Amino acid sequence: MPLFAPLTNPVRPYAWGSVTAIPALTGTAPTGAPQAELWLGAHPSAPSLLDDGHGPRPLDELIAEAPEELLGAATVRRFGPRLPFLFKVLAAERALSLQVHPTRAQAEAGFAAEEALGVPPDAPERVYKDRGHKPELLCALGDFEALCGFRPTAATAALLDRLAVPALAGWASTLRARPAAEVLPALLRQALGGGGTGGPADTAVLTEVTAALERIAVSGGPFAAACTAYARAARDYPGDPGLLAALLLNHVRLRPGQALHLDAGVPHAYLHGLGVELMANSDNVLRCGLTAKYIDVPGLLAVTVPEAVEPVVLTAAPAAGGDPAEARFPSLAAEFRLSRLRLADPGVRIDRADAPQILLCTAGEARLSAPDGSALRLARGGSAYLPPTTVPVRLDGPGAELHRATVG
Repeated sequence: MPLFAPLTNPVRPYAWGSVTAIPALTGTAPTGAPQAELWLGAHPSAPSLLDDGHGPRPLDELIAEAPEELLGAATVRRFGPRLPFLFKVLAAERALSLQVHPTRAQAEAGFAAEEALGVPPDAPERVYKDRGHKPELLCALGDFEALCGFRPTAATAALLDRLAVPALAGWASTLRARPAAEVLPALLRQALGGGGTGGPADTAVLTEVTAALERIAVSGGPFAAACTAYARAARDYPGDPGLLAALLLNHVRLRPGQALHLDAGVPHAYLHGLGVELMANSDNVLRCGLTAKYIDVPGLLAVTVPEAVEPVVLTAAPAAGGDPAEARFPSLAAEFRLSRLRLADPGVRIDRADAPQILLCTAGEARLSAPDGSALRLARGGSAYLPPTTVPVRLDGPGAELHRATVG
């Protein structure tokens, strides 16, 4: 295995994706179809291809053949013979599904239950694709909008007052009268289960809420930005009861370079923008709205943590004693760590003797080189896999920016 090798990465053409953002990053021609996610890694459902000099092969197959060579003995001891993280570029033109991720214990139980029922791995109704949990970190490459976590209840009550939709009037008083841990699950269940029963998810109520959101979006005030985002989601998914659930969540706007960490049990939805996403190597998602995919409301309610929180926006900072060209985001999961490299002259030395890593060039052009004379050019959108090695590797390219994924 060489010291570094280029990756060819699959694109996931989900309907909410941008037609142009990923092609613009990778320098390829748009196909006219949405390109939602670029996957960099070894998830078996869409592995990258690695060219080790003998032609491109799926990265998960190569790791299975030589796990210690491609992952390192320390990583295999900690996580088994599989790459513990999955790296992505995410390009959202429309809102992604309103969703929650399970804990590891919940994922193991859910996977075992679906296996026992004989649900095929590729069935649309299959929720637990693997046994893993899915903490994740989203770093914005441009302006990015998301929903993240339940908003503090007093603030949500104030928003509902502004909406002035009679069917939701009782929500505001309930939010003010009861503890968050009691009221949030009840309102989430009501929002998602009211369709066709005279409850708040009736079409007439959704139409009234959408009109109120449009009114507040143009009238200014503290909820204008959030209502603009909610109204856009309502236009993207007309009649979807997930809109009412979304009203309970914090609206977050990230500037380029800012990030969000999402742990198990936190309801969220990415709304619009381009970013890099790093997560544990899992595809377990429970959805409840803003999607055409399978929805599992009872399953989602069972894993949702009913806590009101203020989202924490993360920024990267140089590690103590590290190269000032590399800024690390706080490492909140054992499976992964994300950092950003902004190259000047001279470049930087890449050291990671005990763990694998993936480099993605997000601006400019970079060059990897090694003492044996081997070299690899990474244009914008290009990526490389680096197995563990004690041999120093150089990274040069004044003005280039890269994002580096490795083990936490």
